[in-house]
Amino acid sequence: MMEELLPDSVVAVEAHGDERAEGATLYSELYPEEAALIARAVEKRRREFTVVRTCARRAMDKLGVSPQAVLTGDRGAPHWPAGLIGSMTHCEGYAAAALARATDLASVGIDAEPHLPLPENVLSSVALPDEDRRLRGLAGEHPAVHWDRLLFSAKESVYKAWFPLTGKWLDFTEADIEVFMDPGHTTSGGFRAGLLVPGPVVDGRRVGHFEGRWTVSRGLVATSVTVPLADLG
Repeated sequence: MMEELLPDSVVAVEAHGDERAEGATLYSELYPEEAALIARAVEKRRREFTVVRTCARRAMDKLGVSPQAVLTGDRGAPHWPAGLIGSMTHCEGYAAAALARATDLASVGIDAEPHLPLPENVLSSVALPDEDRRLRGLAGEHPAVHWDRLLFSAKESVYKAWFPLTGKWLDFTEADIEVFMDPGHTTSGGFRAGLLVPGPVVDGRRVGHFEGRWTVSRGLVATSVTVPLADLG
């Protein structure tokens, strides 16, 4: 599912449902420095942490990079081995990691969420007035898609692509996302995220917006953002 949203330069590895739990040996696959990060975590957190890092190491292997520990840096962002960029996501029944070489892309962000409506009152803190208006229009024409959850996921992917380039927080209200569907499809498409604050500088040029992709499949909504090594305009 995630591979469909990403260019060929990105390797994505995901785990669905029962694939998440390949036996008790999962926990032994953590490096000691990783295990220390979740030593006091609850079982659910330990499992999510472990499975998504298993995905990340499988992605490293596909890129021809020796599997290594994935620790956390500022604001919990993953700290990737030198020469790699990437993103991870997990939700109930799903985990994924996407990695690329830093010579191929500036940044990548991925997110997956259950394809369900957002909890009450969450949308008001996520959506700008124009976004809310556009979502209402989409919901009226295509009610099978939970557009509020899709917007939330898209903003998560935007942030995950933003933070490695800036080291700064990006609020939900600091990106204006316009969603569109692929021709002839109602469960996949793209989005454009206009940055409402000064964007990151990539290759000496300031980026004004991010481009992303989305899909709804297997009870999930998944989104991705890739930032090329060139200005987006």
